[in-house]
Amino acid sequence: MKIKRLELTSFRNYENLNIDLDDKTNIFYGNNAQGKTNILEGIYLSCTTKSHKKSKDREMIRFGDDEAHLRVILEKKNIDYKIDMASELFGIANIIFFSPEDMNIIKNGPSERRRFVDMELSQLDKIYLSLIGNYTKALEQKNKLLKDALYFRDPSFKDMLDVWDEKLSEYGSELIKKRQLFIEELNEILVKKNKEITGLEEELSCIYEPDTPVDEYREKLKENRETDIKNGNTSTGPHRDDIKIALNGVDLRKYGSQGQQRSASLSLKLSEIELVKKRINDLPILLLDDVLSELDSNRQKCLLNSIGDIQTLITCTGLDEFVKNRFVTDSVFFVENATVTKR
Repeated sequence: MKIKRLELTSFRNYENLNIDLDDKTNIFYGNNAQGKTNILEGIYLSCTTKSHKKSKDREMIRFGDDEAHLRVILEKKNIDYKIDMASELFGIANIIFFSPEDMNIIKNGPSERRRFVDMELSQLDKIYLSLIGNYTKALEQKNKLLKDALYFRDPSFKDMLDVWDEKLSEYGSELIKKRQLFIEELNEILVKKNKEITGLEEELSCIYEPDTPVDEYREKLKENRETDIKNGNTSTGPHRDDIKIALNGVDLRKYGSQGQQRSASLSLKLSEIELVKKRINDLPILLLDDVLSELDSNRQKCLLNSIGDIQTLITCTGLDEFVKNRFVTDSVFFVENATVTKR
């Protein structure tokens, strides 16, 4: 799986950008705020319909323009695809994005860890993508009904709540099962990756903590009905799940040092790469946004050594890390004021 070409029009600070990419390593370097990250965001957005920054559509359109256009030309198993940010093409490309913000996935709140699982599973499993979409819509509809009920007190609204609770139970139960399986697969890889990074015989593990077990979910929705009506929102379900990251059973969010948290975050990303390879029997595409500057030399080597034949796009302010690690760069681009020049 390789991205052959990227085309951006009126996206972020780019009026027009058309670049051909190398099959292996592509380095984009230059000062900050010149447009390097926007290139990676354009690829991620095209292939997943989501911004890694969780930006709104209007924020990504070039100032003064009415609309933006993005296109990725992708080759997968000798077939070319033109991806124009269409949701029906979600899943053709498997993109792994790694940014400095991901280094905080362990110490941040549960929503960040849920998003990590949801974004990867949505690319790997179209059924999951459909489930998460249906669950989110049902949750929004139920919460709207709960808020309306606070003001109108329509006696028939409880019948409608039964309808939405049934849908939430149907979709949510399948989400929980698929998340559990994903975490189990990830755990099979995590220990090995953490040992490669730290050199220590420590057991790093992900522990899935569903807000409600599958066999209790339907009943919990009923039990919390009156509380939900009073508060105007749904208090139970997979939208409140968490994933605990533990080292030898100890919760790293609460008790881990910054170094342990960073090693664990890197282990998670490297394990994600291996899991995607296993699931799709192909190589994902790796986007690294200025993460090398956040890592010490040992972690830099572990990350760069893991790339192998994976097509990788890397942003950085300079090339020192690659020279220091004797890393072979296949294509190098200098980015300045939304102008990309191949060096």
